[in-house]
Amino acid sequence: MAAAELLARIAAEVKSGAGQYFTPRPLIDAIVRVMRPEVGETIHDPACGTGGFLLSAYEFMKGQSNDRRAQRKLREATFSSNDIVDEVVRLCAMNLYLHGIGGEESPIRSGDALATQPSERYDLVLTNPPFGKKSSYRVVGEDGGIETEREDYARDDFKYTTSNKQLNFLQHIMTILESSGRAAVVLPDNVLFEAGAAGEGVRRRLLDQFDFHTLLRLPTGIFYRPGVKANVLFFDKRPAAKTAQTRALWIHDLRTNRHFTLKKNPLKDGDLAEFEKCFKAGNRSRRRESERFKRFTYDELIARDKLNLDIFWLKDEGLDDLDALPAPDVIALEIVENLEAALEQFRTVAEELTER
Repeated sequence: MAAAELLARIAAEVKSGAGQYFTPRPLIDAIVRVMRPEVGETIHDPACGTGGFLLSAYEFMKGQSNDRRAQRKLREATFSSNDIVDEVVRLCAMNLYLHGIGGEESPIRSGDALATQPSERYDLVLTNPPFGKKSSYRVVGEDGGIETEREDYARDDFKYTTSNKQLNFLQHIMTILESSGRAAVVLPDNVLFEAGAAGEGVRRRLLDQFDFHTLLRLPTGIFYRPGVKANVLFFDKRPAAKTAQTRALWIHDLRTNRHFTLKKNPLKDGDLAEFEKCFKAGNRSRRRESERFKRFTYDELIARDKLNLDIFWLKDEGLDDLDALPAPDVIALEIVENLEAALEQFRTVAEELTER
């Protein structure tokens, strides 16, 4: 049995199911290919799951140099990550070990990446933080016996205090990037449109202090959790300046009029080929607009109501044309897949309760 298959089977036995731990491999690989990590760069994932981003980056980088020292540094001093679930930390550590990654100490840390302000900085952050809008964690009193429940994080580096977990992860990534660091982050739609001081403030900071150059709107049906609407945000850190660092945001719409399911019509490498071609990794000045790839200037973005970046322009044929909807058998199969996934999770919980 392949390592990935073994890990997937083990993850399926975890109480909360495999859904929160897996990002589609074609998406991971496409992100890594356009980000082009290089030997010598440090790579971090603050919510690593089973380590998919780290492994894909390693596969991309391992053939870049034949120097023994460089290869050793690649394996032992390039990758690091966090995850809050102990079982997942063990899965990730096993996965990396099976691929020869890591030194005397495991590169995987167990704990809440958002809990404290870190001192480490990284050249490249690749991550898909856990789905779910709100944070929730326990604070132990000084005497060790009093606990309180909190939803926001008191960190000096967080410019905005919020209970929105996704906005907190975005602020965390802004902190941990090196001065010229780069990031690719999978985040749900609410990050693009949530109103209020935190939502609008974080988006403004992203446009002003970082080069937020690309947004990939992901289709539904590609994650284990049904109905998730997510995006990949690509941005680079820049030195402080008086003018905004984002000149224009390019948006690729892979969602409108695209239909995927986990089993019958899963996301494949070829589905992301057009995006990779449009991205023009290594020379973004050569980008050109197309039906699904549009450019929006900083002035256009900043003028939008509540700085809403949930931008779309393609006509959704399914909204006014019932004939454009997926065939009934496709819809039925998707419902069955979602129900089966839910039943598997409930079955695991029931078995654990029975064993107690």
